[in-house]
Amino acid sequence: MEVVHSEYVPDPDRTHEEMAELQRDLVADAVFADDVDFAPADVALDDPPEDRTPEAGQQTLSAGPAEAYDPEGPPVVVGIDQAFVDDEEAVSAAVAIQDGAVVERAVGRRPLEIPYIPGLLAFREGGAIVDALQNLSVPGDLLVLDGSGRIHFRQAGIATHVGVVFDTPAIGVAKSLLCGEPRESLDQYFEAGERVAIEADDEVEAPTGDVIGYAFQSRQYPNPEKRHVNPLIVSPGHRVDEETAVDFVEALCAGYKLPEPTRLADRDVGRLK
Repeated sequence: MEVVHSEYVPDPDRTHEEMAELQRDLVADAVFADDVDFAPADVALDDPPEDRTPEAGQQTLSAGPAEAYDPEGPPVVVGIDQAFVDDEEAVSAAVAIQDGAVVERAVGRRPLEIPYIPGLLAFREGGAIVDALQNLSVPGDLLVLDGSGRIHFRQAGIATHVGVVFDTPAIGVAKSLLCGEPRESLDQYFEAGERVAIEADDEVEAPTGDVIGYAFQSRQYPNPEKRHVNPLIVSPGHRVDEETAVDFVEALCAGYKLPEPTRLADRDVGRLK
């Protein structure tokens, strides 16, 4: 994949104030509305994808598109996840899925130069993600990232940042809520498929009350008295709106809590560590 907006590629050498200002500039180019020419049904998965690539777990993965990739075929969804090696290196895995099969994998690596700072995650992990996506030779039509999109203090979570850098539709799928106010408490049992809107509050640089994402219950255990699964936090990154982002995530789940693109990317970075 090719970088479209190189001016927004995360630079960890910036000051914190410069990082925040870059995010505000980037959000001016972000699109939190549908600008994608296919529907969730076009990429829906009933079962975990068939794997047509070499096994992950290598230091480098085979370059070039897999023979299974069809340039005339259905859209390609790319899952991205990150991990850290000895607190010295960020490693990112990108997994490309087309027509129910994994057709390519790629890995990105960057030195780990700054600590975790709430709201500035893209500057810690973004370099490895950009590297992985640039190493991916099949075109990604939709990016699904482990992290937030519009649910962010400046509406510029890692999914927004990466989506704008590549000018590609992107969705953030986080495991916890960074900011914003749910319309109802998330500390309760939700049935699979339920959604709770997340609204901007005074921590978010957006009009108070705007819906900036959803808590989405992707799967659930049948007996709430024994155990329950926490919802995912889904938000648009770029070129999708809030409800469509959840529709895509729901379509990409295949029996697990996480959507398959990020679940497989998470598995790969675990092996790479």
